[in-house]
Amino acid sequence: MKVKSSYIILLTTGICAVLAGGCSPANQKQSPEVPRDLPGHPNIIYILADDLGYGDLSCFGQAGFQTPHIDKLAEKGIKFTNHYAGSTVCAPSRSALMTGLHTGHTPIRGNKEVRPEGQWPMPDNTFTLAEMLKGAGYVNGIFGKWGLGYPGSEGDPGFQGFDEFYGYNCQRLAHNYYPWHLWHNQEKIYLKQNEGSATEAYAPDLIQENVLNFIESNKDTTFFLFYAAVQPHAELVAPEAYMEKFRGKFLPEKSYEGVDEGAHFKLGPYGSQPEGHAAFVAMVTHLDDMVGEVVEKVRALGMEKNTLIIFTSDNGPHMEGGADPDYFDSNGPLRGYKRDLYEGGIRVPMLAYWPDKIQPGTVSDHISAFWDVLPTFAEITGLTPPAGIDGISFLPVLIGQGDRQQKHDYLYWEFHERGGRMALRKENWKLVQYDVNRNPVPPAELYNLADDLSEENNLASSFPEKVQELSMIMEGARTESDVFKFASKTYKAGDD
Repeated sequence: MKVKSSYIILLTTGICAVLAGGCSPANQKQSPEVPRDLPGHPNIIYILADDLGYGDLSCFGQAGFQTPHIDKLAEKGIKFTNHYAGSTVCAPSRSALMTGLHTGHTPIRGNKEVRPEGQWPMPDNTFTLAEMLKGAGYVNGIFGKWGLGYPGSEGDPGFQGFDEFYGYNCQRLAHNYYPWHLWHNQEKIYLKQNEGSATEAYAPDLIQENVLNFIESNKDTTFFLFYAAVQPHAELVAPEAYMEKFRGKFLPEKSYEGVDEGAHFKLGPYGSQPEGHAAFVAMVTHLDDMVGEVVEKVRALGMEKNTLIIFTSDNGPHMEGGADPDYFDSNGPLRGYKRDLYEGGIRVPMLAYWPDKIQPGTVSDHISAFWDVLPTFAEITGLTPPAGIDGISFLPVLIGQGDRQQKHDYLYWEFHERGGRMALRKENWKLVQYDVNRNPVPPAELYNLADDLSEENNLASSFPEKVQELSMIMEGARTESDVFKFASKTYKAGDD
């Protein structure tokens, strides 16, 4: 069991002085006083889809299928069109969410595996969003996929501020939807229904059951529910009742031959799927129905007006296991996919619903990111966020007080696979560099997102002074990590 003082975080005290760009004056200011008409401790439900693209919701332009329950969150709440994930893959994106630090500072910056089950753990002294809320009396639950520390490690959710955990500890094992086991806190729950090649217990259904039970059990307390759903991450598998709805409707189908037996079966490799298009829509529809059930449960228990519900995705659309994002235009107008630092890999849909606090039907182009969630929840609950974080509260935008909304000096991302990648956005300018491990002078790509949302026109040669400006900011936007170093042979990426 770890012991922490009030707001210990991973960064040392000198970082803000060294990294002036990352710790701007806006970041250093104390959060404004919470408006008096806000409840001090609302319930918070944060729903995180897995690999759902910017264009995979009908309220964000998806024309091939509908997501009516999620769309209602936009209809009754606010839609963010300029929101960014913490990273372009699973673990570092979640690390940014949990710590309020972007991937130049957050402790987990890649999908580093720990065999036989789990990922590299967040250090013991990491101060998390859950620990902050726990200090304010919240009961915290995480349901779905964790990926920030193998079972029993210092990164285990039970040691990072969560009172209850049910789901997959390991993001690699979360590739399989009929797993042999899941975890409930520190207990491995063997699923006899899925022994061998059996497919009777669909993990998302089990997770949903535990989510609804958590809400019911905590209806008389104040809770934070982190619902880290696994859909629609590959493998592409959905219950037959959902497959029947869409079979034959998305032709020509895409077939995928995966691993259906042998030593690696149900240990990460994706299973076969002859109907990839139908399966993908079935999975998103299943996810949409689960969101609807959560909203209805909150309403039925009379908690709707004192519950903030946020829905988003951890990165852009994937291309594994038979997925076909181009068929569905899953990234909408954006370039790139999961593992890219172009907009399609990191810009994600975000919706928030909070009756009587958020004006229905609001659309915001405020530029925000996962590392803003921690300070936002701090401001909502009247807490002081840790010093030195990269996030800025977006509560003013949520409640219609955009005139007092602070803005980022810049947003920064780094990605340690595929030769190393870095990106920085400052206002509407975006600097992207690929192959930073392989090339001592990686070529610069410069885009003006105001005129070129699809990042088709590289302006680096036309605006060398802007490239230089953003490059200098990028150089100071990160600190070295003992584990996740660029050009380091000690780093081995996972396949998530």
